[in-house]
Amino acid sequence: MNIKLKIWRQESKDNKGKMVDYRLEDVDEHMSFLEMLDVLNENLIKNGEDPVAFDHDCREGICGMCSLVINGIPHGRQIPGITTCQLHMRKFNDGDTIYIEPWRAKAFPVIKDLVVDRTSFDRIIQAGGYISVNTGTAPAAETILVGKDVADLSMDAAQCIGCGACVAGCKNASAMLFVAAKVSHLGLLPQGEIEKKARVKKMISQMEKEGFGNCSNQYECEAVCPKQISVHFIARMNREYMGSVISDPE
Repeated sequence: MNIKLKIWRQESKDNKGKMVDYRLEDVDEHMSFLEMLDVLNENLIKNGEDPVAFDHDCREGICGMCSLVINGIPHGRQIPGITTCQLHMRKFNDGDTIYIEPWRAKAFPVIKDLVVDRTSFDRIIQAGGYISVNTGTAPAAETILVGKDVADLSMDAAQCIGCGACVAGCKNASAMLFVAAKVSHLGLLPQGEIEKKARVKKMISQMEKEGFGNCSNQYECEAVCPKQISVHFIARMNREYMGSVISDPE
């Protein structure tokens, strides 16, 4: 198939960016979206041009690095629950024009082209993402009993890969779904109980410092999340936060 690409090119965060047009011919429908970009970059390099910078790593939908907004939707979203690297060109048609942009959020400044700085997520995790249990050999499974319903709910939250699609999809660039997932998967388990109240306050405080917006309550985050994290975790986090502030206002 033949396609037209409109790709955001930006030399650095200090430079102005713009959409640049490219054409690709004879694109194999079985290529992944990132393989298609690889072909484009090979052509650009052959022509002595600067290749398009984009994030990627595992290419298996695990790491969350492939942060692209495709035709206005984070990760493309042609199929529910996939990342950009799991999107294939057979989901597009011959002659299509495809718009490719980076995550757009104040807290995710552009490094170059389609690559953004997501270390703000790391600082949120650093602010409260720990548990005070002894390290070393894992204890026997029966030492700490965890109900299956609680364990399942915690693992649902733990599926978050920190890609930032929730931020890119929200008109307020809110990180509430990401923070809620991280707060919940630790707070639901007994190992995370000790720091539960302090953790939620510290992580929300850091989220605000990083410049993320407030929740829009329109569920855009859940709609574009490649791991389909539910917004009910945001409600859970809000309850935990209010409870922690009431019991310990410091």
